[in-house]
Amino acid sequence: MTELPELSGKVALVTGASRGIGYGVAEALVARGDRVCITGRNEDALKEAVEQLGADRAIYVAGKAHDEAHQAVAVERTMEAFGRVDHLINNAGTNPVFGPLADLDLGVARKVFETNVISALGFAQRTWHAWQKDNGGAIVNIASVAGIAPSPFIAAYGVSKAAMINLTQQMAHEFAPRVRVNAIAPAVVKTKFAQALYEGREEEAAAAYPLARLGVPSDIGGAAAFLTSGQSDWITGQTLVIDGGIFLNAGVG
Repeated sequence: MTELPELSGKVALVTGASRGIGYGVAEALVARGDRVCITGRNEDALKEAVEQLGADRAIYVAGKAHDEAHQAVAVERTMEAFGRVDHLINNAGTNPVFGPLADLDLGVARKVFETNVISALGFAQRTWHAWQKDNGGAIVNIASVAGIAPSPFIAAYGVSKAAMINLTQQMAHEFAPRVRVNAIAPAVVKTKFAQALYEGREEEAAAAYPLARLGVPSDIGGAAAFLTSGQSDWITGQTLVIDGGIFLNAGVG
C-alpha cells in the first residue's frame, strides 16, 4: 500500500488475519484509515502481512486463537500500541475434518468449537472490558452459510458457525447500546482455508452461483468495513449473508 489515507482514529483487532478473509478485512479497515492489530499462528506470515498493510498502521500478535493467554496478550498489546480497541473482528477458525457426523471424532468436534466459538467469546469479553464497555464500538463475527443450512461433510464446522450466529445475537442483546454486534455469513471464498471446496474445479463450483464467481476476501472486507462504520449505526444482532446468490437456488431443480 503506497498511499495511506488520514487516520480515522479508530482501532480494530482482527483475528486470523495473516491471509485470506482476515487479511482482506484488515486491508479494508486500513484503507479507510483505521489502525489494526492482526493475529494468527504463523509469525512469518503475520510479519509479511504487517509489511503489506503498513508498519505504521498495523501490528501483530502470534498465537492460537483458543489460547486464553494469547487472547489477553493480543488485547493488551493493541491497547499499549494504539490506546484503544474500537472494533473486534472474530475471523479465526478451523475445519480440520471432513465427513459425516455419525463418524465424527468428538475430540475434533471440541477443537472446532474451541477455535470457532469459544475463542470468539473470549476475545469479545476482553475487548469489552478493555475499552468497549465504556467507549462503545462494534464486533463482527465471521460465520458461514454452513451455519444457516446443512453442508454435507463439513457438519462440525457448520454447527459451530450456527452457534456463532446465535452468539452474535446473544452478545448484541447484552452489549447494547454501547456495542453493536453483527455476523457475516460467506459462501465459498477463494482462500487457502476453503481450497478443498473448489481446487481443480473452480469453474464448475462458480457455475452454481447466480453471480457466476466465487467470493474473494475483499468482498468480506468491504462488508466488515460497513458493519464497523457509522453507516451501520442502527444495525445489530444481524447476520449478513454474502453468497453470490447461491441461496437463490434453494429448492430449484
